[in-house]
Amino acid sequence: MGYFETLLFSKLEGAGMVIIIMGSKSDMKWSARIADVLDRLGIENVMRIASAHKVPLKCYELIKKYEADGVVFITVAGRSNALSGFTDAQTYCPVIACPPYSDKFGGNDIYSSLRMPSGVAPLVVIEPENAGFAAAKIIGLSNRSVRDKVMKYQEELRAKLEKDDQEI
Repeated sequence: MGYFETLLFSKLEGAGMVIIIMGSKSDMKWSARIADVLDRLGIENVMRIASAHKVPLKCYELIKKYEADGVVFITVAGRSNALSGFTDAQTYCPVIACPPYSDKFGGNDIYSSLRMPSGVAPLVVIEPENAGFAAAKIIGLSNRSVRDKVMKYQEELRAKLEKDDQEI
């Protein structure tokens, strides 16, 4: 294992917290859907508001406060989503961008979450439930209890599909 992997996995070993950073309070409903999945999987989560555009120093302080615990960040911001790139550029922890969908601009504001400069690589997951699930899978790499819950959930989904198939 190389230096980067050793550093990352030593920080994530046993980790189990997700920090959801919202660009504004209007992102609360979207973020609650993420938190619901995390709660169901028994993963501690914290919601905070810190706009990368309006309060970048506060945003930076939050990132530094929580990254010491080896967390996964999920960022929720629409329009010009600087929050995801800013967060990712300031931490070695995984960052998942989950921008709320908007019909404005025909949904094209998603590109602000997809196009990042070199060395800035937040994952982009559109559905809030799946963003929570992706965070659980990351945590599950080093937390056996979470990994078991992820696997159980996946098996329940498979069983439901089999049941549905038998009913038609």
